[in-house]
Amino acid sequence: MGTIAAVSTPNAVGGIAVIRISGDDAIAVAEKIFKPFGGKKVAEMEGYTCAYGIAHDNGQRIDDCVLTIFKAPHSYTGEDTAELSCHGGLYVSRKILRAALKNGAVTAEAGEFTKRAFLNGKLDLTQAEAVMDVISAKSELELKMAENLREGAVFKAVRKCSDRLMKLLAGLAVWADYPDEDIPEVEPDVLMSELEAVKADLSGLTADYDRGRIVREGVSTAIVGRPNVGKSTLFNCLSGCERSIVTNIAGTTRDVVEESVSLGDITLRLSDTAGIRETEDIIEGIGVNIAWKTVEASELVLAVFDGSCPLSEDDFELVNKINNKKCVAVVNKSDEEMLLDSSKLKENFQHIVYISAKENQGISELEKAIKELFELNSDSFSSATAANERQKLCIENSLTAVSAAIDALNFGEMLDAVNVLVDEAEQYLLELTGEKVTNAVVDEVFSRFCVGK
Repeated sequence: MGTIAAVSTPNAVGGIAVIRISGDDAIAVAEKIFKPFGGKKVAEMEGYTCAYGIAHDNGQRIDDCVLTIFKAPHSYTGEDTAELSCHGGLYVSRKILRAALKNGAVTAEAGEFTKRAFLNGKLDLTQAEAVMDVISAKSELELKMAENLREGAVFKAVRKCSDRLMKLLAGLAVWADYPDEDIPEVEPDVLMSELEAVKADLSGLTADYDRGRIVREGVSTAIVGRPNVGKSTLFNCLSGCERSIVTNIAGTTRDVVEESVSLGDITLRLSDTAGIRETEDIIEGIGVNIAWKTVEASELVLAVFDGSCPLSEDDFELVNKINNKKCVAVVNKSDEEMLLDSSKLKENFQHIVYISAKENQGISELEKAIKELFELNSDSFSSATAANERQKLCIENSLTAVSAAIDALNFGEMLDAVNVLVDEAEQYLLELTGEKVTNAVVDEVFSRFCVGK
């Protein structure tokens, strides 16, 4: 592999910028574009040491820099690596990068530094995927999930299953390859016990996937209720700005207004919908129909009720139509006299919160209710779980093969057939960890990375 270079800090003005160079000629390239003030040659620098000097292009000064050297294999990529830290101007950093490219390096592709770390055995594929998850984390829960993955939680759990399957394959292979030898047949009871254990472990790896996906991608959330209960005010309160028009005129919201907001550790993909009621207004009626479709497509419904007046027929219709969804009943206008009979809501909702969207009160209780509804807390993700669709698919495919092997044993199939299914399950696990994976899969994984990482 050649020597690559890229700016590893964001494409924006900042206090510092880092230009990373990695490959067999990384130190030689750095020596051509960096001159230490102390006079010591770059080639003489030890790994994990720094030098202060100037970055230059064919002798023309560019900027003061700090050069850090990492020697193979003790570097992020497993290769010789040089990092130049300069002032964080876009022009300065790009000029130093151009100097590196003129002196033997080539531009790094998206995720190529981490890809090399994987290819050089510094990371397994699940840990490599976690690097981007750490970078994109938007909450404490999301960061904890990513760190858990980066520390090898999924790899260790999958490796445990893989080792069990490999041991079974070895026993089956010896029995099949040496039929004339006095080698005992693999005990069906032992084989069944091991396969059942692997099946249980693989099932556990996907058990929390949907909760993890919600933390990473957010919850599609519909705010619904009859007109003038404060849906748009709640939407604006959560958004932190006036995205929806708020008036005391019923039917103001005609279309769906959308916004992604952070509510503590949770990201909500909010949709503010038209007030739900019977109407003869054609345009408003279209908005009501769209509102119902939004409710059907959402993972969470925030059903808003006006606490300053009794429940109406439109409120009861709403309650009846959303009883199969994950819901939080939001009683708004808690800053006014409470005239709503909450006992009616308690019969239909497990989670009820009282807020004043206008005064920004009760929002922390809403966050708590949503967390409880989706069982989102810091302990939810302490164990290993599939982190993305690729991993989930590999686990599900392996699980299907293991289940088929168990069925084959139960139906008295020949051990040759069981062997084929166990081998298939093992191949999917090796694909998950990257120990046996196609170049196309590897390229797809790292194509989602940013350049410079």
